[in-house]
Amino acid sequence: MKFYDRENEMQMLHEIESATHEGSRMTVLVGRRRIGKTKLLLHASEGKPAVYFFVSRKSESILCSQFVGEAERGLDTPIGAYHRLADLLEHLMRISQSMPFTLIIDEFQELLNIDASIIGDIQRVWDLNKDRSRINLLLSGSVYSMMYRIFEDNKEPLFSRASNIMHIRAFRTDVMKEILRDHNSHYTNEDLLALYTFTGGVAWYVELLMNARAFTYKKMVDVIFRENSLFINEGKNLLIEEFGKDYSVYFSILECIARGVNTRGEITATVGLNEIGGYLSKLENSYSIIRQMRPIFSKASTKTVRYYIADNFLTFWFRFFHKYMGYIESGSIELLKQTFLRDYPIFSGIMLERYFRQKASESGRYTHIGNYWDRKGGHEIDIILANELDKTVEIGEIKRMSKNISPTLLQDKADYFLTLHPQLQSYKKNFLQLDLRDM
Repeated sequence: MKFYDRENEMQMLHEIESATHEGSRMTVLVGRRRIGKTKLLLHASEGKPAVYFFVSRKSESILCSQFVGEAERGLDTPIGAYHRLADLLEHLMRISQSMPFTLIIDEFQELLNIDASIIGDIQRVWDLNKDRSRINLLLSGSVYSMMYRIFEDNKEPLFSRASNIMHIRAFRTDVMKEILRDHNSHYTNEDLLALYTFTGGVAWYVELLMNARAFTYKKMVDVIFRENSLFINEGKNLLIEEFGKDYSVYFSILECIARGVNTRGEITATVGLNEIGGYLSKLENSYSIIRQMRPIFSKASTKTVRYYIADNFLTFWFRFFHKYMGYIESGSIELLKQTFLRDYPIFSGIMLERYFRQKASESGRYTHIGNYWDRKGGHEIDIILANELDKTVEIGEIKRMSKNISPTLLQDKADYFLTLHPQLQSYKKNFLQLDLRDM
């Protein structure tokens, strides 16, 4: 699959690279695995002197030996033997004084697992050499909690050393349309919704499906739900390392949220733990996997809170793969596929709501985007879009098929909502009835 999107990130990386001719720069890229960080970095450094290091769990001495070989190939100059990464970095920074170049260190957080003292050694070398060297140091990492600790914890050596911290996101909805159109000019909105639901715009998953020529909903399902599918164990592979020994508790919580058990009280009762506040807090603040959703315009102190998994793929994986792991372990992949087909219409309806809220966010037209429900879970409104600058508010219902939308019911729910928020009474109002055709 060709390289898509990332125009803003590419521009920023090129500007940073140009600035290194005046002095070294350290840039950090953070994003979940499979999001496309490595491909972005390699694409941005094409045609320029660059060295790429990938940190795997090996001894520091063995890593240095491999990195020396990569550096000699990338710079076409002898490096010599090194056993400490900080010493090798110091040598490379000296080389950059006369020959500016880019150094990419991928999965940088793995250095903590090899020897945490390496980070402090790198900080010392960086501080002593950055002003007189001209190296473009790009540090990439996928374990959010560890990268946050390294670069944003004020007790850690590399705190405040990075000139820029870039968070790499999934593809926008318009990019997913472009990708699908390039591969199948006759795609349907059902196909687009499936691509959005299964991948959430995560580059690697999109590429897997496109390379498998899975351009339609039916073909995507066939590829995902087959023996030896790379999707089957993906959630486990992504998160077990992140969660450590408590992964089973976190997985249980995430499965609850994925199937709609999404208030703190409901999750507590389902998981069977007396106190899950600490787990929810870590999932939200340390791991950045879940988020809180409050009714739009409600106070921050409201207890009317629902949790949701921010990542579409993980929502899908916990809803269908983790929940039915017994089917997988018994080899009943076809039974799992049939279960998915049974439940997909409802599940994809929920994802369609997410799609329209994301699309609205990407438009940049609204100061407030959200939905509404009361404390008892009633009077639900799927989407509310407000612009406090031009005094407009749009209130909408979202269904897969328009025949399932009741304009009268929407009006009743909107009237109830507007009585609770008199500041909107003077706004120009518009009512939306959104379905698959509006994607």
